[in-house]
Amino acid sequence: MKPFRFGVNLRQATSRADLAEKARKIEALGYDTLNFPDHLVDLISPMPALVSAAEATKRLRVGTNVLNNDLRHPVLVAREAATVDLLTDGRLQLGLGAGSIKSEYDEAGLRFDAGKTRVERLTEAVAIIKRLLSGEEITFAGQHYCVAGHRVAPLPVQRPHPPLLIGGNGRQLLSLAAREADIVGLSGIT
Repeated sequence: MKPFRFGVNLRQATSRADLAEKARKIEALGYDTLNFPDHLVDLISPMPALVSAAEATKRLRVGTNVLNNDLRHPVLVAREAATVDLLTDGRLQLGLGAGSIKSEYDEAGLRFDAGKTRVERLTEAVAIIKRLLSGEEITFAGQHYCVAGHRVAPLPVQRPHPPLLIGGNGRQLLSLAAREADIVGLSGIT
């Protein structure tokens, strides 16, 4: 059985010093992971914040909870994740989700597809990201994504890839998480 861990979501920091102070306090309180959400509102951007938080701490894992898959191409997610894992000495926990807030799609000029379609896209993205982070050169032709002979370098420290968290709710998404994730994040449960 895997150990039970506790994490904190940090939604905002006013400066590098503020982020560092909060990260050190979270570590001192004994939490295992500091996560950053990903929304198109007044939140700190997760990927640079992960590196800054790790730089300010010694053992605290850092993660995304969760990246909206529809806002980023999986090749770029894999590249950023590999770099963040490298720069944090292997402390990344990569969280992905299918996206659920229609207003964010509207603001970004993106079509808000049915949940089934968003989860299908996430399923393809997870396959691409895991293969790229494992060092494979991939060619992928799916219903939603195409990748032609791409490889990520440098590779992440954690092998075969950083732990993957899939977050959300709904039967289709939770089935994907059960098959592919190292960690399942439940949301929207009342």
